[in-house]
This record gives sequence, structure tokens and C-alpha cells, in this order.
Amino acid sequence: MTIAATAILFPNVKLGNNVTIEDFVIVGAPPRGAKPGDLETVVGDNAHIRSHSVIYAGNVLGEEFASGHQAFLRESNKIGDHVSIGTGSIIEHHVTIGNNVRIHSHVFIPEFSELHDDCWIGPNVVLTNAKHPKCPKVKHCLKGATIGRFAIIGANSTLVPDIVIGQRALVGAGSVVVGDVEPETVVAGNPARFIKKIADLDCPYEMMEKPYQ
Repeated sequence: MTIAATAILFPNVKLGNNVTIEDFVIVGAPPRGAKPGDLETVVGDNAHIRSHSVIYAGNVLGEEFASGHQAFLRESNKIGDHVSIGTGSIIEHHVTIGNNVRIHSHVFIPEFSELHDDCWIGPNVVLTNAKHPKCPKVKHCLKGATIGRFAIIGANSTLVPDIVIGQRALVGAGSVVVGDVEPETVVAGNPARFIKKIADLDCPYEMMEKPYQ
């Protein structure tokens, strides 16, 4: 285990084996209304948390978790094994992330979003969760997107609240997704529209017959 002298670990933080925590990391910071140690924070085996990242209390991070620099995780998230969260990305509270998920740099994932196993989120992607941000009841109906297994969200895309991206779907870079995306389909544009089926994609470099077998 390697913990930098400048790292801050609050009470009730449980570290697995072979964890690396770099300089100026904060783990287990209490959220509003909680005291230090009220919520257990779990960091799984072989995790690597890079410098200046902040992880609030109540998070459960699986084995082989990795963060870039300055990653920010709010409280009470459930994160599976082999998950990578890139530099400058923000994960709000009460988010569920499955196993083998890749979240690139400068991504925003709001509270009450669900990312299923093996999905891939490109850089600068923004998920949203408030249909009517100034409504006095807005906090009673927050719901982020649900990203299906093996789905891919291309760079700089924006997803509106409470939509479902189907299993193995592909959202093209720069898209604005305003509705559900069917499994095994490719969508792109603003608003995002159906382009083709995943099975119809070809490798442009002729290295393999199909890029997604």
C-alpha cells in the first residue's frame, strides 16, 4: 500500500490491498449534513487514485479502480470492478456504475444515473438529470440517463435526462440525444437520429471485417 504524506483520509475509510493514493487526494470527506466517519467509504484492492482527486464518504469503489488527476466523486456511489474515471471528471452522488466501465476525461455524470457493465464514455460527455431545472419540485424527479451494457457515447455528446441508451448502441461524437436509443443501433447529430445498425459498421482500415463482433 502506498499513501502519499499529503493525502487526507477521513475516519471510516476502508482500504483494500495494494492501494495507491497520490499527493493531495482526499478520501471520505463527509457530505452536507454528515459528520466525519458517519458513512463508510470502501476502496477496493489494487485501486490507484491519482493526485488532487476528491472522493466523498459513502462511496464503494471496486477492485482495480483507477482515477485520473483531479477526479471528483460525490457521496454514496456504487462503482464496480475495473472502472477508470479520467482526469477532471465529475461523478455526482447516488450514481451506479457497473464493471469494466471507462469514463474518459472531463465527463459529467449527474446523480441518479446508471452506467451498466462494459460501457464507454468519451471525453467531454455531459449527462443531465433535471427536465425542468427551475421547477420547485425539481429535486423530486431527478433522473440521469441509463447507459446499457457495451454502449459507447462519443466525445462531446450531451444526453438529456431520463433516457435509455440500449445495449451495444453507439452515439456519434458531438450528438445531442433527446430520446431513447434502441439496442445495437448507431445514432448521431443534433438531435441524434438513427444512422445504421451496429452490424452494418465496417472497419475503415480493413484490419478486421467488423469493428464490433
